[in-house]
Amino acid sequence: MPTIYLALGSNLGDRFANLQAAMVALPPAVLVLEQSPVYETPPWGLMDQPAFLNMVLKGRTQLEPLLLLTYLKQLETRLGREPAARWGPRLIDLDILFYADLVLATPQLTLPHPRLSERAFVLVPLADLAPGLVHPLLGLSVRNLLASVDTTGVKRYEPGA
Repeated sequence: MPTIYLALGSNLGDRFANLQAAMVALPPAVLVLEQSPVYETPPWGLMDQPAFLNMVLKGRTQLEPLLLLTYLKQLETRLGREPAARWGPRLIDLDILFYADLVLATPQLTLPHPRLSERAFVLVPLADLAPGLVHPLLGLSVRNLLASVDTTGVKRYEPGA
């Protein structure tokens, strides 16, 4: 089974509970092996919205990449996500960051995720799990990618604190 990395995010409702519900709902299609800490992060793209909680999961799946994408989008809907503006507020967001070392470009899915190298909200939790993971197109490790982005406003989230 290929190793995958998924990004999870939420900025509506009980953000932490939304992330937990998504993790619980992933199996059996996705076997979760590790999870990063949760981080509170400023919005990206569309700035006039609440702060996000973000995390990254390492897992394995037997689903091919496009079937995994379909599964994740259906899971988002089951968890209550409704269509909204691009980069806008969302109850839950599930993105495929890496699918083994696969490089893929289709109208539906690009792997590795095309903007992960620009996003501290992805790179900070990803670096907790896989700092030495090398981006197959950029030839840089997650640690090196993280060193080149602004992490201002990204802070570890402690539930109940």
